[in-house]
Amino acid sequence: MKHQDRTLRIIGGNWRGRKITFPEHDDIRPTGDRIRETLFNWLMHDIRGADCLDLFAGSGVLSIEALSRGANHVTLIESNEAASSRISNNLAFLDACPKSFNNIKSNAMEWLGHCDTSFDLIFIDPPFASNALPNILELLATRQIARKFVYLETPVQLDTNDLPDQWNLYRQKHTGSVHYSLCITS
Repeated sequence: MKHQDRTLRIIGGNWRGRKITFPEHDDIRPTGDRIRETLFNWLMHDIRGADCLDLFAGSGVLSIEALSRGANHVTLIESNEAASSRISNNLAFLDACPKSFNNIKSNAMEWLGHCDTSFDLIFIDPPFASNALPNILELLATRQIARKFVYLETPVQLDTNDLPDQWNLYRQKHTGSVHYSLCITS
């Protein structure tokens, strides 16, 4: 049975109201409208001109929202071939400046192991069945990849003891079974 494509609406910025598509896949759980609205309200004074990293990009909607709202550059990391290809198609459809994004088909942990760049804002939304989050947070902290903010989506409330020592929990909420948090890294 062939899976159907799904659509998402961009909720703010230059591309507000435009729709993107993504492939139906068990590991792709796009951030919902209400959560995106809350997140970007939290970041409204910090998103313009930001350099962002989107680990486990999935549909790419967090990065696309960031670009729509004035982010300088986004780097999207997605291991699923169909999802990564669709992200590229959506960015072309939106006529995004090619210099404003880098879409990389890769495993997030492997890519981070070679990353020599830091980012103002990092989006982390791994598959909820994954156990990669503690290792990713440790790698981000020890390699100082996160300059200012880290956004996390988790199936359970984030425990501040799970955060690297130099990070502070700035905001946290939940909607249904999704807990989302914004951490300050400096």
